[in-house]
Amino acid sequence: MKKLVFYLIVLHFFVSVKAQTTAEITPETSLTSIQNDDRKIQDNSSDDLPWHARRFKVTAGAFFPVNNTQIQVGRNNGQNGTKIDLEDDLGFSKSSASFLAAFDWRISRRSRLGVEYFSLNRTSSKTLEREIDFGDETYEVNTRISAFFDVQIARVAYGYAILSKPKYEAGLLVGAHVLFADLGLRAQFNTAQVERNENFAFTAPLPDIGIWGEFVLGKRFGLYVNANYLALQIDNIDGRIVSYNLSLLYNVHKNFSLTAGYTGLNFKVDAIEDRLNGYLKWGYNGPTISASYTFGNHVKLYRH
Repeated sequence: MKKLVFYLIVLHFFVSVKAQTTAEITPETSLTSIQNDDRKIQDNSSDDLPWHARRFKVTAGAFFPVNNTQIQVGRNNGQNGTKIDLEDDLGFSKSSASFLAAFDWRISRRSRLGVEYFSLNRTSSKTLEREIDFGDETYEVNTRISAFFDVQIARVAYGYAILSKPKYEAGLLVGAHVLFADLGLRAQFNTAQVERNENFAFTAPLPDIGIWGEFVLGKRFGLYVNANYLALQIDNIDGRIVSYNLSLLYNVHKNFSLTAGYTGLNFKVDAIEDRLNGYLKWGYNGPTISASYTFGNHVKLYRH
């Protein structure tokens, strides 16, 4: 009986102390504690994802596009050249390989700035199966032609996140692709040792707008998508651009990740130079493989 009374006294004392402690916590204190706990959860999530939402990211890799290119170069006097399919008429390979690089800066929670660079130099040699007018030159059937097509593309884009959550972001893109293109044909005649050649080079700034999304799929996996389009005339350049990208990221270790993706871009450009009128329609798409390194502090992405 004494033991039962002792247990009841201890139980009553414990319940009284617990009730007093609970009564001392005000609603304001409870709300603050909950908010702090939520921030701590977010900070821990950042530590668990060292590759995600960092201030800076550097990327380098390879691109393996399949090309489809048409070009027409005439004279400024209005005379049109022959519309040439580079792959069919001049023997350019449809498949190729190229280097790519990118740098991303997350300015704030919702703002980001990205710079990309892509380079592709192609050459070919073929005996013509039809007559071709290219600029001031005419190349007859059965003429042995050597040709090159060198392209560098630089892109600058500003992104704004309309949705900004720890596990996903989505928003708008405003930017521009700048196309540096140079195409040349050369024919050499063995009998007279005469060489004829013609080059057409131009620079085309092509603004674009688009949408983007970035998603955390798991502790080591992320997904990025974007699509861009615009048709615009600037001075002597009339252009249209459509581009898209889908890439899957795998975090190898801490800030270092590997990315496999698929990229496509289509240009249509009419350009008037001092001596020649040119038309270029170029489309490419293919897989990309790259490595990324992120650094800098984490950008805070809140749940609410």
